[in-house]
Amino acid sequence: MKICIFGAGAIGGLMAAKLAAKGEAEVTVIARGPHLAAMQQHGLRLRSEGTESVTHPRCVASAEEAGPQDYVVVTLKAHSLPSAAKQMQPLLGPDTAIVSAVNGIPWWYFYKLPGAHEDHRVTSVDPDGSVWDLLHPSRAIGCIVYPAAEVPEPGIIDHTYGDRFTLGEPDGSRSPRAEALSKALMAAGFKAPVRPRIRDEMWIKLWGNLAFNPLSALTGATLDIITGEPELRAVCRQMMLEAQAVAEQLGVKFAIDVDKRIAGGAEVGAHKTSMLQDLERGRPMEIDALLGSVVELAELVELPVPICRTVLALVRSRGRVAGCY
Repeated sequence: MKICIFGAGAIGGLMAAKLAAKGEAEVTVIARGPHLAAMQQHGLRLRSEGTESVTHPRCVASAEEAGPQDYVVVTLKAHSLPSAAKQMQPLLGPDTAIVSAVNGIPWWYFYKLPGAHEDHRVTSVDPDGSVWDLLHPSRAIGCIVYPAAEVPEPGIIDHTYGDRFTLGEPDGSRSPRAEALSKALMAAGFKAPVRPRIRDEMWIKLWGNLAFNPLSALTGATLDIITGEPELRAVCRQMMLEAQAVAEQLGVKFAIDVDKRIAGGAEVGAHKTSMLQDLERGRPMEIDALLGSVVELAELVELPVPICRTVLALVRSRGRVAGCY
């Protein structure tokens, strides 16, 4: 089994290190710059649960060097995918699966989704339709990422918590390719269930991100403040209720209620969201995948989302002023 990690930052590096350590898959990492150089020279160092290990997956700078794969795990930020889709073409054989470990609403969301909107293309994450065309949704396996990790310096991954990657086919089937990937990830030490309703779980994660992330970028506040201050918590809650109504119009079923989801965010504590971290570091923020897409879907199902729309306008402006959008 050939598995390529495309965009081997913190999460991709974690996955690559543990898969390579198990040795049952041929793991290739595509990276660049000092991170690539460090892995090529010294291996990939993983620090997790008080232990440190070094593995030596194949590390290359381009898809051409990697060649065709059985699975391509995409761990990029969503806004990077349109430009990356062209670069990924040499990785794709006739049966190559693309494991979409990207935050927010994915480009393939409406593929094989029964109903009036089947095959609708989400322009917030795929503005010109090129991702759909180049990485056709028939290749996609959904992947919800739960671990937290970071790259403190090139070639090193610090894994702080979590070990689950939920997988799911767009059509809800337990396909041989999804089952085989699940077994490979479980052999490497992860929890990797294959779920028939991957979009339900996708929305549970997005439910918090669509509110917590933009508000953190606007206020500079950490999760404990956003979920603890009554005024900010009320804004979060209203955004989440608006989004829930949109998702339910599209057939999503929420296994928990809004207050339990907010409580889950509060448990993380004084944590800076990824969007706030990107803003502080001058990097592009995942505004459209996390919130712009929700507003787009609200228009699709003709539901008003006034608070989501207002926060979206504010955070887009904040991003433009900072050069991060």
